[in-house]
Amino acid sequence: MSVQSAAADVDVDLGQLFASLARNWLRILIAVLVVTGLAFALASLATKHYKASTQVEIVPRESVYTRPAGNNDGDKPILDEQGVATQVQIISSNEILKQVAQKLGLSRLHEFDETINMSSISRVLILLGLKTDPMDVPADERVLKKMREKLNVYGVEKTRIIAIEFSSEDPKLAAAVPDAIAAAYIAGQGAAKRESNSAAADFLAPEIADLSKQVKEAEAKVAAYRAQSDLLIGGNNSVLATQQLAELTTELSRVRANRAAAEGTADNVRKALQNGGSLDSLPEVLSSDLIQRLRERQVELRANIADMSTTLLDNHPRIRAAKSQLADLDAQIRSEAQKIMKGLAMQADAAKARESQLVADVNTLKAASAQAGEQQVDLDALQRDAAAKRQQLELYLTNYREAASRQDRNYVPVDARVVSAASVPSEPYFPKIGPIVGAAAAASLLLTAVFTLLRELFSGRAMRPARRVRLEPIDEVPMPPAAHEETPIRPEPAVASAFANRATEAQWPDTAADIEAPVTVAAERTEQAESPVTTEAAAPEFVSEPEPVAAPRPRSVLGEIDIEKAAEKLIASGAARAIFVSPEGDEAAASAVLVAREVSDAGLRVLLMDLTASGAASRPMLDSGLFPGITNLLASQAQFSDVIHGDLYSDCHVVPVGTADPVLAMRAADRLPIIMQSLTTAYDLVVVECGPADAQGISRLGGDATEVFLSMLEPDDEVTQAAVKLIESGYPDLTLVTPLGHEPPGTPVPGRRSAA
Repeated sequence: MSVQSAAADVDVDLGQLFASLARNWLRILIAVLVVTGLAFALASLATKHYKASTQVEIVPRESVYTRPAGNNDGDKPILDEQGVATQVQIISSNEILKQVAQKLGLSRLHEFDETINMSSISRVLILLGLKTDPMDVPADERVLKKMREKLNVYGVEKTRIIAIEFSSEDPKLAAAVPDAIAAAYIAGQGAAKRESNSAAADFLAPEIADLSKQVKEAEAKVAAYRAQSDLLIGGNNSVLATQQLAELTTELSRVRANRAAAEGTADNVRKALQNGGSLDSLPEVLSSDLIQRLRERQVELRANIADMSTTLLDNHPRIRAAKSQLADLDAQIRSEAQKIMKGLAMQADAAKARESQLVADVNTLKAASAQAGEQQVDLDALQRDAAAKRQQLELYLTNYREAASRQDRNYVPVDARVVSAASVPSEPYFPKIGPIVGAAAAASLLLTAVFTLLRELFSGRAMRPARRVRLEPIDEVPMPPAAHEETPIRPEPAVASAFANRATEAQWPDTAADIEAPVTVAAERTEQAESPVTTEAAAPEFVSEPEPVAAPRPRSVLGEIDIEKAAEKLIASGAARAIFVSPEGDEAAASAVLVAREVSDAGLRVLLMDLTASGAASRPMLDSGLFPGITNLLASQAQFSDVIHGDLYSDCHVVPVGTADPVLAMRAADRLPIIMQSLTTAYDLVVVECGPADAQGISRLGGDATEVFLSMLEPDDEVTQAAVKLIESGYPDLTLVTPLGHEPPGTPVPGRRSAA
């Protein structure tokens, strides 16, 4: 089967196309000069317009010495963007514009009223109905319309300044109009303040008279009600009954406390006398002078008895006499204590009687205080009414005096001032001859150049036949049969076309869908693999000169090589297949990914097939594990064009694990050698990541020009045993490679490469 190119298209000859500009330079120059001259003539003959500007600042003008009492700057609202916009609308209002037009006599100028000195051409157009008759519009509206066309009022950004711009054919008029508008605005603001001041004074005068009468009536009602209800005011501005009740309540509390203290003391003395206890612990007993003297005599007798007991017996008359006197003293002390107890009892009875009297007085005052409280509520209401009216009257009087003084002195400061008056412009703002002529020259040059290029392009003189590419016919090879077929199938068009295009193109196929020509695989690839000399000679056609690599990291005792050395070995040997075994698991699978990308960056067409169970090699390249892959191809659920995907971070292609049932896919494992043969004919190098596989597991993947690599992270016993088993099983040229310390050559492009 053969493929032929039938391209018969044409290309644009850019040299011939742009050469037309040099051939037609005179025509272009004449066109530019004509347009530039016309622009210069029109700009020179156009009516000159002048523009002037006046700036008005919106700021409070009230002095601290004349500000009304109780008023401060915080009481005034802050003029924000909305406030400035409001003042802009006031300045450009019809009322102010009419005042300015009348003051300056703008209605008598042809610039503002086209009915004055109307040209014959305009009259003819009006008669033919081609132009609206300006006489149908009132004169004031015609003038206002022209003024608005020439007027521009705007607030300066982030300030409280309003700019008033006006343009006119007369430079003096251009300066006079914005000044007149600013003066009319300030005068209007002053008139508004004077009107507001007069209105306030006119309002306050009758209100003050009415409030004076109301205050007198309210205060009279308060005095009459106080006399009628007999509400006498005592100390602390309170009703006398309430004050007396408070005093009696305080006295009652004191009497009750005294009574309780007297009763308690009498009880203590009574208990001490009844129980025969000691009276020395009672303060009331000890405070009696008589008892104190008796106690002293008692102590003296006891001392005498003690002295006599040393020489006399107890029945001695002197000792008996002394003891008799001591007993009399005890009887006298207890008698005095009973008198004290009776005195305390009498004191408690007196306090109790006083308490009863006070209770009766308090009850009487309670009734009087309750009645006085009810009357006080009504009195307070009358007093509040009178106080409110008095306060309002005082406020009105203060405001009226201030308004009257301002009205008499005609003092009404306006919250605006002119900060920059308009000056008579010396140069017109329109037309600007230089910019107009320059823009006309540039535009005419661009348009004539584009017109010349388009004419040359459409005439066909700038077209040339496209270069045709002829593809040599290649032989056909069988493809692996499906699970339910026994006849061989041809390789997928994507894979075969990729190999066919390799002979005529030096670029990398973007996706498997870009190589759709139904061609088959030739024997060129096999011959290249069998002849080392031919491979080395043909290497410059596919592989660019490798860039200098960094110094290799120190090797271990196993003698492994890094990613760059592995890629150089594959390129130099012309290997068609590279089988990677990773006994340490998914992390070591980074070697296959990095080597595939390194060889791809050198310019070869590389495909990586992921045969790991977890997709450790294809996931970093596709950022997903949901793409169809080798299991879908083995299960006859997809074709080659469906399972070949582009690496997101390099020009390498990848066949992921896939999404089909692994058990169903392994039933067609015998098709793997045929699939590998088909892929090696379409790609310069097929890299296979087998994970922790053994020699029997990779036996189906080998072939001519095959290199076997063992990926390692750490030189441990697991790696050593795996290497020994592979060497003993028939792979003596096994190469150990490590991804540690690898850095891609050159400056990485963001989003183009990442770590595997």
